[in-house]
Amino acid sequence: MKQQSEVFVDGSNTPWEDLGGGIRRKMLGYDKSLMMTYIKKNAVGYVHKHIHTQVTYVEKGSFEVQIGGAKRILRSGDCYFIPPNIEHGVVALEDSTLVDVFAPMREDFLKKK
Repeated sequence: MKQQSEVFVDGSNTPWEDLGGGIRRKMLGYDKSLMMTYIKKNAVGYVHKHIHTQVTYVEKGSFEVQIGGAKRILRSGDCYFIPPNIEHGVVALEDSTLVDVFAPMREDFLKKK
């Protein structure tokens, strides 16, 4: 498992990973302490939790976002923050994209490659 991305990441040459159910992901810059991914969704992101701190930018479209017991509709230009071990999930309300940042790196994402 590679522990660090290249210094410059050419997004147009970075392959999409099909996660099934209408979700695709690109791995962008990362090292052990931080990771950025690009997500295209036209689906439901199941409610889950993990040990990572996460901040997500809604690049395009709209999502119903659940964090803990709260739900809210977020649109292009909005952002959400998730502390570690808090249940969360999203439902894409249209063809939409997210930019996720995790600290520390999601090693489980790299193991799937």
